[in-house]
This record gives sequence, C-alpha cells and structure tokens, in this order.
Amino acid sequence: MNINEINAGILAYLGDSVYEVKIRNYLIEKKYGNVNVLDKEAIKYVSANNQAIILDNLISKKIFTDEELYTINRARNYKPNSKPKNTSIKIYKKATALEALFGMLYLKKDYERISYIMKEILGD
Repeated sequence: MNINEINAGILAYLGDSVYEVKIRNYLIEKKYGNVNVLDKEAIKYVSANNQAIILDNLISKKIFTDEELYTINRARNYKPNSKPKNTSIKIYKKATALEALFGMLYLKKDYERISYIMKEILGD
C-alpha cells in the first residue's frame, strides 16, 4: 500500500482515532478522576483549536521528517466536504494535518514514532 496515494481525509479519519486513544490512555494512566474530568482534560488535546496549537509547536521544534512534513502539508491542503463546526477553516486544516500524520504513522506501523511524538505533545 502506498500511503501517499491514500486520501488525506482518510488518513485523518484513522489518525483521529489513534490520537484520541493515545490521549485517553495517557489521562487514565495519570488517574484523572471520573469520566467528566477525563473529558475536560481530553479537550486540552483533542479539540481542533488545541490540535492546531500542538501542530504549530511541533513544527517549530523541527521534529518532523520530510515524509511527515509531506503528509502534514498534503492534509493542510485537503478540501473538506463540509464546513467545520465551531472553528475556522485554517484551524480545522491544521487539526486535520495532525490527525493525518497519526493515520500515516499508524498505517506504516511506526508505533515508536507515534510514541515519540506523543511524548513531545504530552511533555513526558
């Protein structure tokens, strides 16, 4: 399978799940109280606005490979089928790019790289 031939929206669709599971697992391991508390903490990482900020921070750290930057840029240029809710198109595209990155890495089975990027995001 050539990952570069997979639609960026599909990569983001998969990556959204991968990223969210990683965040939820992290929060559970940190023993954040009940489900309501977990949901509030998760928003700090999974909302489109915060994902855009996270992506910008990671880009400024220059941690991405050329292949990862290619996927990020491809996803930022992806045209969604519907208008984003509760955010601007610019922020939505950055969030989509972060999710697509995780989708690409997951399909490549590059779990070590996923873990490394999650550590950069979570500060661990």
